[in-house]
Amino acid sequence: MSLRVDKWLWAARFFKTRSLASDAVAGGKVKINGAATKPAREIKVGDNLDIANGETRWVVTVQALSDKRGPAPEARLLYEETPESIAAREAARDSRKFVQDPAADIHGRPTKRDRRQIDRYGR
Repeated sequence: MSLRVDKWLWAARFFKTRSLASDAVAGGKVKINGAATKPAREIKVGDNLDIANGETRWVVTVQALSDKRGPAPEARLLYEETPESIAAREAARDSRKFVQDPAADIHGRPTKRDRRQIDRYGR
């Protein structure tokens, strides 16, 4: 049995919608067994997927196929993440804890004074 990769990514809850999964695959953010692919590519149990979604990256092995999106605990049974991938994601998460967002102090729309400063900086 095989299943489209975009449908499996959606069912495994890596992407919120199937169209987002399809766009990610078409954009080269998903690799099957190390090679870039198309959204309609069929996957099977045992395939290795390298998935990049924003700043997060997973390396997983397909354990089961499902074309229905279920609860998260059931979705986690569809794949097994490699130990290296888990360690890399935790390290990235820990490094983000200590970095402050540059826009954290900005609230709401800029004032007239702020707008003038922005305009001066842009020139």
